[in-house]
Amino acid sequence: MAEPRLIRYATHHHRDDATLVADARALYENMDRRRSVRDFSDRAIPREVVELAIQTASTAPSGAHRQPWTFVLTGDPEVKRRIRVAAEREEYENYEGGRIPPEWREALAQLGTDWRKPFLETAPWIVVVFEQRYGLGRDGARSHHYYVKESVGIACGIFVAALHQLGIATLTHTPSPMAFLTKLLGRPENERPFVLFPIGYPAADCLVPDLTRKPLAEVMVEVDATNVADVEEGTDVP
Repeated sequence: MAEPRLIRYATHHHRDDATLVADARALYENMDRRRSVRDFSDRAIPREVVELAIQTASTAPSGAHRQPWTFVLTGDPEVKRRIRVAAEREEYENYEGGRIPPEWREALAQLGTDWRKPFLETAPWIVVVFEQRYGLGRDGARSHHYYVKESVGIACGIFVAALHQLGIATLTHTPSPMAFLTKLLGRPENERPFVLFPIGYPAADCLVPDLTRKPLAEVMVEVDATNVADVEEGTDVP
């Protein structure tokens, strides 16, 4: 077994507590302004900006550092048109053909969505993220990937945050089923569509749902030795 190659971790400079709290609050307030956008401007965004956001996403931790993701980028109008046509075909069946049960449709009502997806052509860029279910070498040999969905989900979260920090809007779009994207975009057998991101600036008249997020007390629980259950003790690990 190969020995790990280690380097010194280059950390940021330490900040005093007051500065750290202020920076954390500013970060939260900025991210809390993020919204999923469905009304995009067609204003161009430099390709390099999107590429750097993808590189930022690819700094995400992953199982055994396999980085089991592929970010497929297109700004080609014809490709975007084909994606829209295929996505709307599936979404029409979801919304009008009965695939989506009433409870789900009721949950979506506050977002004002339907089967029409014009943003797939308006946004200057589309990124489709594929999860690599297993590695596939040039010779066709397979290699195991670990915690694929968890790894890809973390990378996508960093991607969304990176775009927002740059003042760029996006939407996590999952036109279910998404298998058409594998064929349309010519992806290999080991890859499966995970999520589609239209990317662009919000339109000048962009409106978003007036949503509120759960307060901290509903998303965080702190535990200490007084309120955790006993677990069966086993043999100590050497």
